[in-house]
Amino acid sequence: TPGFGDYVNNRDSWMPIIEFLDDQHESYMLQEQQPRRQDKIDLRVHACLYFIRPTGHTLKPLDIEVMKRLCSRVNLIPVIAKADTLSPSDLARFKQRIQAVIEAQNIKIYQPPIEEDDEAAAQHARSLMAAMPFAVIGSEKDVKTGDGRIVKGRQYSWGVAEVENEDHCDFKKLRSILIRTHMLDLIHTTEELHYEAYRAQQMETRKFGEARPRKLDNPKFKEEEEALRKRFTEQVKIEEQRFRQWEQKLIAERDRLNKDLEQTHAQIKQLETELEAMQGTGAIRSHGRR
Repeated sequence: TPGFGDYVNNRDSWMPIIEFLDDQHESYMLQEQQPRRQDKIDLRVHACLYFIRPTGHTLKPLDIEVMKRLCSRVNLIPVIAKADTLSPSDLARFKQRIQAVIEAQNIKIYQPPIEEDDEAAAQHARSLMAAMPFAVIGSEKDVKTGDGRIVKGRQYSWGVAEVENEDHCDFKKLRSILIRTHMLDLIHTTEELHYEAYRAQQMETRKFGEARPRKLDNPKFKEEEEALRKRFTEQVKIEEQRFRQWEQKLIAERDRLNKDLEQTHAQIKQLETELEAMQGTGAIRSHGRR
């Protein structure tokens, strides 16, 4: 998935995938509970290709956690993407490390059934299991090989990496397991293992007709919402502080104007008093002359 695991905090980033898988099981289970079940629509996911970045090291902790969550809900098939970026020896070591981690972490990837009565089919199944995780090369372009063949692949200075050449990648094995030899088994495994496990769990924990308790909304959206709420709160605090400062300036200006007004009134009153005194003195002098 483009962008998956690119966040600084990838906690619960797998929840949208888990919710989608559970929703398909839930939809099928509700259809089975209806009186008329002839026209059921099966949208359950029968295979999940988990693409691993070709780092050449081992699985990341996020890969391990997500694969653990997925393997109990769907047929999990690990795939190494862009395998042509690794040399054959590096790719072989990378596969061995991944296989060791999968076994150590008890991650249950899809295992093709081995039919003992058909040696050719059993040998093919063993070769598929040994090749996991499948290393694939993707290309839609037709390129010309050194011997004149036109194939799907990628052109390099050293030659052509062919999509359908098993010496170059495992694309043919992946195609075989998905749409040729094991497609029916993938469907049966979904029905008999993953769906039945989901159905049994829901019947144990829910009453008949009760809606499935959903997890919280996408945690990424919750984190973004929380970040927006925090930013909004901080902005409100900044605006409130600005308003208080503006209010304090207005109050200070009002007090200054009131003080100036009082001083002006006092000066006017003093001038009126002095004027009255001067008028009284003038009247006395005029009366004395008479």
